[in-house]
Amino acid sequence: MKKCLFLLASLVFFGFTANAQKVEFEEFDLDNGLHVILHQDNTAPVVTVGVMYDVGGKDLGGSSEAPRTGFAHFFEHLLFEGTKNIDRGEWFTIVSSNGGSNNANTSLDRTYYYEVFPSNNLELGLWMESERMLHPVIDQVGVDTQNEVVKEEKRLRYDNSPYGQFLFAVSENLFKAHPYKNKNIGEMADLDASTLEEFQQYFKDWYGPNNAALVVAGDIDSAEAKALVEKYFKDIPSRPVPTRSFPKEEPITETIKAKFYDPNIQIPAIITAYRTPGFKDRDAYVLSMVSAYLSDGKTSKLYKKIVDDKKMALQVGAINIDQMDYSIYAVYGLPLGDTSLEDLLSEIDEEIVKMQNELISEKDYQKLQNKFENRFVNSNSSVQGIANSLVRNYMLYDDINLINNEIEIYRSITRQEIQDVVKKYLNPNQRVELEYLPKEKSDN
Repeated sequence: MKKCLFLLASLVFFGFTANAQKVEFEEFDLDNGLHVILHQDNTAPVVTVGVMYDVGGKDLGGSSEAPRTGFAHFFEHLLFEGTKNIDRGEWFTIVSSNGGSNNANTSLDRTYYYEVFPSNNLELGLWMESERMLHPVIDQVGVDTQNEVVKEEKRLRYDNSPYGQFLFAVSENLFKAHPYKNKNIGEMADLDASTLEEFQQYFKDWYGPNNAALVVAGDIDSAEAKALVEKYFKDIPSRPVPTRSFPKEEPITETIKAKFYDPNIQIPAIITAYRTPGFKDRDAYVLSMVSAYLSDGKTSKLYKKIVDDKKMALQVGAINIDQMDYSIYAVYGLPLGDTSLEDLLSEIDEEIVKMQNELISEKDYQKLQNKFENRFVNSNSSVQGIANSLVRNYMLYDDINLINNEIEIYRSITRQEIQDVVKKYLNPNQRVELEYLPKEKSDN
């Protein structure tokens, strides 16, 4: 009886993911180059309005003679300062007083701003985002204010947070030429040295409608939403966008050994990091499955072996950090007791070598497939999540319909392909081995 119930549940689950999750959407372009995506879902009276700009931390400010890091992230803050028609400090008040919420986030590859409102405030959300794009106030008062905000964020999230410099330490050793070597939040000396004119030019360079995509998702009437989009965005002029020409990285052919000292930790960590293909490459999808196999949950291979069974580590993990041009595959461990970093690394490597020499079991393979089916369902379970997926897939992957068919990529990945990808990328001579160490008070 239990077997029958389990089979029935499985059939319902897979039928749901195969059929009920299809997301309908409409796309069109305005004459100024703004790409617009509409998704109508009238099941709840909420609407998400989001704009993603094709600019991220890899796009430096300043000039070729004096390049400045951190501009994209700085603008994530600066563009909440106010506009010609929204007074300084009023942005959040307007949103909250109309029952909404809003946020923004920046990666090395893109910047995304969004509001979530009751659906009767759709027009308000569109007006506010058009204000941000058309005529924000970028003045010295705003720059100085947000400079202090960003410095405090850096202190809180990175400088004074245990293991907060983990990704920075990896990136600066893994990349030598590409701007991925830089901190997304930027160097504070760069922001301090930047002029108002440099910030104003950065906006002109990257924040035109032809370098953006607008998504409207939720309780809308598509025809009405389209008319409102045209009302608020069609007259925003397009602008030339700078041409990107990032240097290529030479392949890593010998182990790069490095150390980083963090004053906020007492327990060291060992980190291995590999430079892997950008997120549009099929191998990037395979590596996401590899990380899930190794460290997703307490029954995963690394956790079960090294934390539970051998009690050699407090924590272990494998992370596939997706980026457009190059991704980062990182494996880490925090030793327990007298375990040395060297011994912990040997145990981690043993599990990776096993994957290179043997196919994962059919049982583990099916478990992976179930995990990714579940992730796929959850990613499309809210209007806000759907809006994010639609605009991200358009802007970064050049395939908006991944929102419906990305799961097919994972379903098509075979056990042999998993083994081949681990053999191809996760080798000691292709990586950074980073000792992430406590910094004593007497250290300089």
